[in-house]
Amino acid sequence: MPERRRADARRNYARILAVAEEEVAAHGAAASLEQIARTAGVGSATVRRHFPSRRALLEAVSRERIEALCVRARDLTGRDDSRAALLEWLDDVVAYCVSARGLAAALAYDDVETDPYENGCSAALQEAAAPLLHHAARDGAMAADVTVADLITLIVGIVLATERHPDPAARADRLFRLAVAGLSPPTPRSS
Repeated sequence: MPERRRADARRNYARILAVAEEEVAAHGAAASLEQIARTAGVGSATVRRHFPSRRALLEAVSRERIEALCVRARDLTGRDDSRAALLEWLDDVVAYCVSARGLAAALAYDDVETDPYENGCSAALQEAAAPLLHHAARDGAMAADVTVADLITLIVGIVLATERHPDPAARADRLFRLAVAGLSPPTPRSS
């Protein structure tokens, strides 16, 4: 009988996760856990047993996207133009966060006192992007005191601030470009 329960638990988990992915895609991080339970055909206690917090649910829903971003960071590491490689990866993070409702919330820190490594999604991205940032800082293309956590926080803020904009992707991209370029006008080139 214990084998059956484990199989049932695995099926419940898969069903809850599939429903949660649809709900988060439709409603973002505010997706109703009760609605997820009803649609999955399980009790809310079953949902909470598999996902003890909203963050745990969002992290599970975002896992594949996070893994893809980690692979992308590894693929970009070692390119000759370290700044371009880092910015290309950050562009990908912005695009993923805009297109995958709930991902920015999964990356956000609930509390400034929280250790960023308690956030599984953010910790995975920090680990994967650390070599990209290290190379850019080593090459003088990025300030030495910038951290991946700083960059993720910047992206989360931009994405959350633009999610209700009529064109959130364009608005988030513009704000990200402003953050990267700074607010100063470009310096004139000498002839």
